Amino acid sequence: MRVEVLGIKIDHFSMQETVAHIQEAVEKKKQTWVVTANPELIFAAGADARLKQLINRAQLVTPDGIGVVWAANRLGHPVSERVTGIDLLEALFPLIGKKKWRVFFLGSKPGVAELAAQKVAEQYPGVEWQAQHGYFQPGEQAEILDRIRKFQPDLLLVGLGAPRQEFWIASHPDLATVNMGVGGCFDALAGLNKRAPQWIRNIHLEWLYRLLKQPQRIRRQMVLPKFVWQVMKQGKNEQKKHTRRVR
Repeated sequence: MRVEVLGIKIDHFSMQETVAHIQEAVEKKKQTWVVTANPELIFAAGADARLKQLINRAQLVTPDGIGVVWAANRLGHPVSERVTGIDLLEALFPLIGKKKWRVFFLGSKPGVAELAAQKVAEQYPGVEWQAQHGYFQPGEQAEILDRIRKFQPDLLLVGLGAPRQEFWIASHPDLATVNMGVGGCFDALAGLNKRAPQWIRNIHLEWLYRLLKQPQRIRRQMVLPKFVWQVMKQGKNEQKKHTRRVR
């Protein structure tokens, strides 16, 4: 089941269910694309028909953030919980270590993906990994693609920033069993950007914590009021359509 938020179809799965779907995909070698859809990405897709089409082709689209959970509830199709990129990774890593999956970390500044992978492997020794920063030149891409294919990852984590990572994954869908765009997660995994304390996450104010720590995010956060307004408009339009059908 999916709920449509501004034209993007969001899965109703809980964190546990999402992890189970990814595990099944890897074990059955079923190619799967995971999109963690936050309000900014959903809003951007509203102005880019190609991006919207690509996201709606993904096998798993998670509600990344309390804003998307609110939108689903507002539209009368509640989802059980938010499934953010970093939380999903942290839920997956124990399984990845146990199952000895092969994970390729692609993205972020030079050295960051490697550091993130090393820290993950220290905590979960079964993880097999390779890493590549995201500041490669167009002429280097063929070599990187060949390297990923030879590694044969079960999981390819692409941290090139949204929506660039979504377009990149869509252009190279056969590199791994499961492809997932992870935005700036490598910085958090590497310990460069500390996450909000758990109590702040529990009250759904991690976005504010990150804004206070990184004031430059204010431009991105300006999308949120526009996102809320568009969701309210969608709700009103759907209510009008329902009223006409009843009549």
